[in-house]
Amino acid sequence: MSKVSIYLNFQCQAEQAMNFYKQVFNSEFSAPMSFIRDMPAQPGAPSLPEKELNAVMHVALPILGSVEIMASDMLESMGHQVKIGNNTTINLTIDTREEADRLYKALSEGGPESDKAPMHDEFWGYWGCCLDKYGIRWMFNVMNEAYS
Repeated sequence: MSKVSIYLNFQCQAEQAMNFYKQVFNSEFSAPMSFIRDMPAQPGAPSLPEKELNAVMHVALPILGSVEIMASDMLESMGHQVKIGNNTTINLTIDTREEADRLYKALSEGGPESDKAPMHDEFWGYWGCCLDKYGIRWMFNVMNEAYS
């Protein structure tokens, strides 16, 4: 089932921030907090500093109505820095690869090439991300059954 959520990026503060939001909204995580150390090894990926292994890879929290916020930490060792413009993303969880490809193509058209991650397979599913021509970040996910 397709849905829209808001994805937040933090610089090593996702765990604290999401626990704060959990209290504020009196809610429970809908996806357990997972950490970089839990991620399957990726071929050719560089090793990370010990402190970044405890960074949040993903967490999800329903807040109001059917709105859910999700979050992860950006990794400084990979050159990632949180700033206004990359700290909030509209996440689209989509039912089919075809629809994900269509939306990615339409929303990435005219956006900066330097801020595009074309649609591709990841361990959780089919994923991509882009900044549109108006400066809005979009993330696209078609989840594998094990993660939906």
